[in-house]
Amino acid sequence: MSEHALIGSDTVEGTAVYGADRKKIGSVERLMIDKLSGKVAYAVVSYGGILGIGEGLYPTPWSTLKYDINVGGYLVSFTKDQLERAPKFATNDDWQWSRDNDKRVHDYYKATPWDG
Repeated sequence: MSEHALIGSDTVEGTAVYGADRKKIGSVERLMIDKLSGKVAYAVVSYGGILGIGEGLYPTPWSTLKYDINVGGYLVSFTKDQLERAPKFATNDDWQWSRDNDKRVHDYYKATPWDG
């Protein structure tokens, strides 16, 4: 029986996120899904003080996370310096989910925006 590529959102939440050196740097807190297209736009990742990075929630473009079966989590290619300056928020009330912020986040990570 072969593995399929689908995964439930409840399974993604809590999945570890690893840096390019394959060391755990955070975990997925939630997914942000475009309610009209159904496409995943972001993973909200908690990097919580790892590597000296300030604790917070980081809207991370879904296209920048790559699942790696060898580590059982998502790999990102960000450096510590990039994460320290990345857009972040402390609570859901601190972030405005808007097209302006979408552009800011995708521009920051040099990521292709989803078609939402």
